[in-house]
Amino acid sequence: MIRGFADAAGQPPDVTGDLEAINLEMALSDLKKVENRLERMGKSLRGAAGREKELLEIEQAACVAVKGALEEGRPARAAALTPEQAKSLRGFQLLTMKPTMFLINEDEAGWAARKDSPVDLGPASAWPDTHGARLCGEMEMEIARLEEADRAAFMEDLGIREPAAHRVIRLCYELLGQISFFTVGPDECRAWTVRRGALAPEAAGAIHTDLERGFIRAEVIGWEELLALGSYAEAKKKGKLRLEGKQYEVRDGDVINVLFNV
Repeated sequence: MIRGFADAAGQPPDVTGDLEAINLEMALSDLKKVENRLERMGKSLRGAAGREKELLEIEQAACVAVKGALEEGRPARAAALTPEQAKSLRGFQLLTMKPTMFLINEDEAGWAARKDSPVDLGPASAWPDTHGARLCGEMEMEIARLEEADRAAFMEDLGIREPAAHRVIRLCYELLGQISFFTVGPDECRAWTVRRGALAPEAAGAIHTDLERGFIRAEVIGWEELLALGSYAEAKKKGKLRLEGKQYEVRDGDVINVLFNV
């Protein structure tokens, strides 16, 4: 979160400077980890052999690639790594390897003037898995305090399509490559998170491993269509449930009933 408004002392915001400072702090932390690991790795390689040596060489190549990216002012996630190299670095928990979202918190006037404009992240705009969004925290606090009946009218007057929390959650899902699907029943309606591109059996496994192991097929309907029909029973009665097999790619907002046998 970056300040996009004048502070109590009247100091104007420095979004570009704050972005650079945040990125620099994370990069220096990662660079220290990588350099320390490379220094220790030299000793480990001299006494290694076979598969152990092969894995160390993969990790060494990954560290060298990441070190080069960091020294060039780019995050670790911008380094060109093979899947094996990326896997070798998972234990490091490098800050700049993680997808990153920068939120610019503006005052009401600044937000109103720039709400539909893209966020300029400078050089970071070209980095992979990097998003930016703007919001007005003070306004969002007022919205959250309102009763449900007053909230919609207040948002309409200000030209706000949805609360910032909803938008940020949606952007985070997009950034992380994830989607949600739903299961519904007489007791509860629940959302489940899976990676974008997941097939039906994998989605079933998110509910319970038995469902993935014994997956037969899935009854599927989009949430908007289900809402329009009024109930799951009505959707079934009108033949609106699609039967999908193991190769079905789950879509964001699908309502799924898994048919299985174990």
